[in-house]
Amino acid sequence: MIEIKSVRMEFPADANIIVGQSHFIKTVEDLYEAVITTAPQARFGLAFNESSGACLTRSEGNDPALQETAIKNAQALACGHTFVLVLSVAYPINILNAIRNVPEVCSIFCATANAVEIIVACTDQGQGVLGVIDGASPKGIEGQDDIAWRHDLLRKIGYKR
Repeated sequence: MIEIKSVRMEFPADANIIVGQSHFIKTVEDLYEAVITTAPQARFGLAFNESSGACLTRSEGNDPALQETAIKNAQALACGHTFVLVLSVAYPINILNAIRNVPEVCSIFCATANAVEIIVACTDQGQGVLGVIDGASPKGIEGQDDIAWRHDLLRKIGYKR
């Protein structure tokens, strides 16, 4: 039998969340180093679910509240080899390349500040991520005013000149 369920990620309104899959116990240490060396100002918590051996949720971070949030989300997912990174004072765009370059990272399911639900499959063996619902569905097509707003925003926040 396979059961499919949705697990809503819970994190502070001023934070972002990155959820991904990795394959080795040193994930928490390597992701910690990737974040801290790429965005030293970042505040974050990180949790990683082992899928063999002791099958523990391992954690790191430099913000105890965000670390606890990451742990709670990882435990709610209960998916092996899955990591949850809760990030503030930085954005995923600042660290995604560093995370992708961690040798044991297999994939990134989402990086968002939106409400997010992780779709999980449950079997007798365990649980795994099937996909992600990130934010809301599109409500229309971008018009000229929307294009101008997007261009202005990207320049205002320093991502374009």
